Amino acid sequence: MKLIRGNRSFDLDEFLKEPLFAHLSTMSDEGPRDSPVWYLWEKTQLWIIGTSADSFPNRILKNPKCAIGIVDFNRNTGKVLHVGFRGAASVRPYDKDIAMRLLSRYLGPNMEDWDSRFRGLSDSNLLISFTPETVVVRDQSYKVGSS
Repeated sequence: MKLIRGNRSFDLDEFLKEPLFAHLSTMSDEGPRDSPVWYLWEKTQLWIIGTSADSFPNRILKNPKCAIGIVDFNRNTGKVLHVGFRGAASVRPYDKDIAMRLLSRYLGPNMEDWDSRFRGLSDSNLLISFTPETVVVRDQSYKVGSS
Protein backbone atom coordinates (compact mmCIF):
# COMPACT_ATOMS: atom_id res chain seq x y z
CA MET A 1 0.00 0.00 0.00
CA LYS A 2 1.49 3.29 -1.12
CA LEU A 3 0.76 6.13 1.31
CA ILE A 4 0.65 9.66 -0.16
CA ARG A 5 0.68 12.47 2.36
CA GLY A 6 -0.06 16.13 1.69
CA ASN A 7 1.98 19.01 3.12
CA ARG A 8 -0.19 18.65 6.23
CA SER A 9 -1.18 15.17 7.26
CA PHE A 10 -2.52 13.13 10.18
CA ASP A 11 -2.49 9.59 11.57
CA LEU A 12 -4.43 7.33 9.18
CA ASP A 13 -5.20 4.58 11.69
CA GLU A 14 -6.51 7.04 14.31
CA PHE A 15 -8.69 8.77 11.69
CA LEU A 16 -10.19 5.46 10.54
CA LYS A 17 -11.27 4.60 14.10
CA GLU A 18 -13.95 7.29 13.81
CA PRO A 19 -17.43 6.15 12.66
CA LEU A 20 -17.53 8.36 9.58
CA PHE A 21 -19.37 7.78 6.32
CA ALA A 22 -17.31 6.60 3.39
CA HIS A 23 -18.21 6.94 -0.27
CA LEU A 24 -17.58 3.84 -2.36
CA SER A 25 -17.14 4.64 -6.05
CA THR A 26 -17.59 1.81 -8.53
CA MET A 27 -18.05 1.52 -12.29
CA SER A 28 -21.24 0.52 -14.06
CA ASP A 29 -22.20 0.18 -17.70
CA GLU A 30 -23.76 3.65 -17.40
CA GLY A 31 -20.66 5.21 -15.80
CA PRO A 32 -19.36 5.75 -12.26
CA ARG A 33 -21.62 5.22 -9.23
CA ASP A 34 -21.23 6.40 -5.64
CA SER A 35 -22.59 4.61 -2.57
CA PRO A 36 -22.41 6.01 0.99
CA VAL A 37 -21.31 3.18 3.30
CA TRP A 38 -20.16 2.36 6.80
CA TYR A 39 -16.78 0.69 7.05
CA LEU A 40 -14.41 -1.20 9.31
CA TRP A 41 -10.63 -0.75 8.94
CA GLU A 42 -8.63 -3.81 9.99
CA LYS A 43 -5.12 -4.88 9.01
CA THR A 44 -4.90 -2.46 6.04
CA GLN A 45 -8.25 -3.60 4.69
CA LEU A 46 -11.66 -1.91 4.60
CA TRP A 47 -14.77 -4.03 5.18
CA ILE A 48 -18.25 -2.97 4.04
CA ILE A 49 -21.55 -4.82 4.53
CA GLY A 50 -23.71 -5.41 1.47
CA THR A 51 -27.24 -6.70 1.04
CA SER A 52 -29.12 -8.32 -1.82
CA ALA A 53 -30.84 -4.96 -2.40
CA ASP A 54 -27.51 -3.15 -2.90
CA SER A 55 -26.24 -2.76 -6.45
CA PHE A 56 -22.56 -2.14 -5.63
CA PRO A 57 -21.65 -5.82 -5.00
CA ASN A 58 -22.64 -6.74 -8.57
CA ARG A 59 -20.65 -3.79 -9.94
CA ILE A 60 -17.61 -4.99 -7.97
CA LEU A 61 -18.03 -8.51 -9.35
CA LYS A 62 -17.88 -7.04 -12.88
CA ASN A 63 -15.06 -4.58 -12.17
CA PRO A 64 -13.18 -4.80 -8.85
CA LYS A 65 -11.32 -1.50 -9.33
CA CYS A 66 -12.86 1.19 -7.16
CA ALA A 67 -12.17 4.19 -4.96
CA ILE A 68 -13.28 5.13 -1.46
CA GLY A 69 -13.30 8.64 -0.01
CA ILE A 70 -13.79 9.61 3.64
CA VAL A 71 -13.97 13.19 4.92
CA ASP A 72 -14.24 14.51 8.47
CA PHE A 73 -15.54 18.09 8.19
CA ASN A 74 -16.59 20.63 10.80
CA ARG A 75 -17.43 24.11 9.54
CA ASN A 76 -17.37 25.59 13.07
CA THR A 77 -13.72 24.64 13.60
CA GLY A 78 -12.53 24.53 9.98
CA LYS A 79 -11.52 20.89 10.27
CA VAL A 80 -11.26 19.15 6.89
CA LEU A 81 -9.50 15.79 7.02
CA HIS A 82 -9.58 13.72 3.84
CA VAL A 83 -8.56 10.14 3.05
CA GLY A 84 -8.83 8.83 -0.49
CA PHE A 85 -8.29 5.17 -1.34
CA ARG A 86 -7.74 3.59 -4.74
CA GLY A 87 -7.61 -0.16 -5.12
CA ALA A 88 -9.62 -3.30 -5.70
CA ALA A 89 -12.52 -4.86 -3.87
CA SER A 90 -13.91 -8.36 -3.73
CA VAL A 91 -17.25 -9.79 -2.67
CA ARG A 92 -16.92 -12.18 0.25
CA PRO A 93 -19.34 -14.39 2.19
CA TYR A 94 -20.99 -12.84 5.22
CA ASP A 95 -18.94 -13.10 8.42
CA LYS A 96 -20.94 -12.36 11.55
CA ASP A 97 -17.87 -11.41 13.62
CA ILE A 98 -16.68 -8.81 11.10
CA ALA A 99 -20.22 -7.48 10.68
CA MET A 100 -20.69 -7.14 14.46
CA ARG A 101 -17.42 -5.21 14.82
CA LEU A 102 -18.42 -2.93 11.95
CA LEU A 103 -21.97 -2.27 13.16
CA SER A 104 -20.89 -1.74 16.78
CA ARG A 105 -18.70 1.17 15.64
CA TYR A 106 -21.77 3.01 14.36
CA LEU A 107 -24.62 1.74 16.53
CA GLY A 108 -22.92 1.12 19.87
CA PRO A 109 -22.01 -2.07 21.71
CA ASN A 110 -25.52 -3.06 22.83
CA MET A 111 -27.38 -4.77 19.98
CA GLU A 112 -30.65 -4.40 21.89
CA ASP A 113 -30.43 -0.63 21.24
CA TRP A 114 -29.95 -1.03 17.48
CA ASP A 115 -32.61 -0.33 14.89
CA SER A 116 -34.30 -3.63 14.02
CA ARG A 117 -32.93 -3.46 10.44
CA PHE A 118 -29.44 -4.14 11.77
CA ARG A 119 -30.21 -6.81 14.38
CA GLY A 120 -31.32 -9.50 11.95
CA LEU A 121 -28.44 -9.63 9.49
CA SER A 122 -27.71 -13.14 8.30
CA ASP A 123 -25.84 -15.18 5.71
CA SER A 124 -28.06 -13.63 3.04
CA ASN A 125 -25.84 -10.55 3.46
CA LEU A 126 -22.30 -10.33 2.18
CA LEU A 127 -19.11 -8.42 2.80
CA ILE A 128 -16.99 -6.28 0.55
CA SER A 129 -13.28 -6.50 1.22
CA PHE A 130 -11.36 -3.52 -0.16
CA THR A 131 -7.58 -3.64 -0.44
CA PRO A 132 -6.02 -0.23 -1.07
CA GLU A 133 -3.20 0.19 -3.55
CA THR A 134 -2.76 3.89 -2.78
CA VAL A 135 -4.00 6.04 0.08
CA VAL A 136 -4.01 9.84 0.03
CA VAL A 137 -4.02 11.43 3.51
CA ARG A 138 -4.51 15.21 3.59
CA ASP A 139 -5.33 17.74 6.27
CA GLN A 140 -7.07 20.51 4.35
CA SER A 141 -8.29 22.33 7.44
CA TYR A 142 -8.62 26.12 7.46
CA LYS A 143 -8.85 28.89 10.01
CA VAL A 144 -12.41 30.00 10.65
CA GLY A 145 -13.02 33.72 10.13
CA SER A 146 -9.72 34.41 8.38
CA SER A 147 -9.38 35.61 4.84
